[in-house]
Amino acid sequence: MRSDKMKKGLEKAPHRSLMYATGLIKEELDKPIIGVVNSANELIPGHVHLNQVTDAVKAGIRLAGGVPLEFPTIGVCDGIAMNHEGMKMSLPSRELIADSIEITATAHPFDGLVCVTNCDKIVPGMLMAMLRLNIPSLIISGGPMLAGHIKDKTVDLISVFEGVGRVKKGELSEAELKELELKACPGCGSCSGMFTANSMNCLSEAIGLALPGNGTIPAVFAERLRLAKYAGIKVMELIDKNIRPRDIVTLESVKNGIAVDMALGCSTNTVLHLPAVFREAGINIDLEIFDEISRITPNLCKLSPAGPYHIEDLYYAGGIYGVMSELDKKGLINKDCLTVTGKTVGENLVELDAKVLDHEVIKPIDSPHSNEGGIAILRGNLAPDGCVVKQSAVSPEMMKRTGTAKVFDSEEEAVAAILGGKIKKGDIVVIRYEGPKGGPGMREMLTPTSAIAGMGLDKDVALITDGRFSGGTRGAAIGHVSPEAQEGGPIAYVMDGDKILIDIPNRKIELLVDQEEFKKRKESIKIKEPEIKSKLLRRYAKLASSASKGAIFE
Repeated sequence: MRSDKMKKGLEKAPHRSLMYATGLIKEELDKPIIGVVNSANELIPGHVHLNQVTDAVKAGIRLAGGVPLEFPTIGVCDGIAMNHEGMKMSLPSRELIADSIEITATAHPFDGLVCVTNCDKIVPGMLMAMLRLNIPSLIISGGPMLAGHIKDKTVDLISVFEGVGRVKKGELSEAELKELELKACPGCGSCSGMFTANSMNCLSEAIGLALPGNGTIPAVFAERLRLAKYAGIKVMELIDKNIRPRDIVTLESVKNGIAVDMALGCSTNTVLHLPAVFREAGINIDLEIFDEISRITPNLCKLSPAGPYHIEDLYYAGGIYGVMSELDKKGLINKDCLTVTGKTVGENLVELDAKVLDHEVIKPIDSPHSNEGGIAILRGNLAPDGCVVKQSAVSPEMMKRTGTAKVFDSEEEAVAAILGGKIKKGDIVVIRYEGPKGGPGMREMLTPTSAIAGMGLDKDVALITDGRFSGGTRGAAIGHVSPEAQEGGPIAYVMDGDKILIDIPNRKIELLVDQEEFKKRKESIKIKEPEIKSKLLRRYAKLASSASKGAIFE
């Protein structure tokens, strides 16, 4: 056993003495030791209940003859960190989470690992660590939050963000916004739409690193705790069979994950996180694979913010394996891929009797919302290395548009202009110096996109940035523009009044400025030097790659 490194032999007497000091007994040291990473805290709604989930995992490990040893990691609530300097810390936390798990699980050589997670950067950080360590492991989420209800209408966190713009526009009273605040997020769990946390939890299942049900069983259901117990049992089986994460994550399972991503209409953040995760398995993917799979994979689901449904609806409609069963009808799923069940995707589909139970929530493969997937990769002279848009959440009117640039060098400046009524129909809001290096930290921009939507401009105004967006963003929100402004990308030289062409169907984004004028700008406009007080962010700005590479450390 791997744990023998710290507990077997004469020379390990001091090690055993220290382990006895924790309350362990000899009989426990004779069994497999399983690390259980618990990201519970009292700050994140998706994590406030994870102690209970972790206890269920540990119960499962004990049932199967193992000894669970729990340790923590950090987490950031992106919603609470939004629209202030705290959001600069969100994406960097992904690397810290992966590093902290690697440190703990190397210093204390466990035989297996179970990662208890739920929210935005914690999920990919844990997946990165699992693949980096490559010991028998699986991930279990705390499950999605239920949607809120006001009278006969379902609401969620995005309803509140957009409510701010609606108040400014006069469509909603402050008293109604207060009611929305109290009812949109009714309890624990990852926010209820197909936002980043739920996107990554669903894709963990599709890739094969989580058990069926991981992405969709609601947080408050007893079924979630039962799944956690099975996760504890299952890690012991993975140890017995010596099935490791890199046995599961292959190029074919990567393609399965991206196909499900496109069918679901997941967050654009998946285009940041999946390359970072797969790189830990030695699989380097670029933006092209997302676009290639998007072009052949129909969009089957319109979950919030793209449509009226929430994760609980996806759960009742058949879940992730229901979606995969539909994709399989067109040969879009590789059924030979291994999963943490110890069985292949195809065997799981049969054993689960996977099928779609509600074709309003999961459309039939022959009658999809669109013939292309939820995400599109655009290129052009404004983004030579590419940029990303959640096309499934873009209104038809905005799929092809030429607009007038209104340029801002920070998110705060843009939000003030939007809420101040300075953005008009036909404008394209450009926010720069918010990339991995320029932010630094590549902030999510849910506040400006929600303000645009809340003020009723989402069918008339686009937003382009070298930063990124929340999975809750809807509208013509184009992010990850690469190269970023801080690295001298073309977005650094856009000026107020410039015309910009957006053509999502043809994957184009063009700054309509002649080459001579653009050349003069490059010679006369200086790249801004960021003032970075944080030591952590200075390190991040130095090490982080382009968004087109997943903002990984190089």
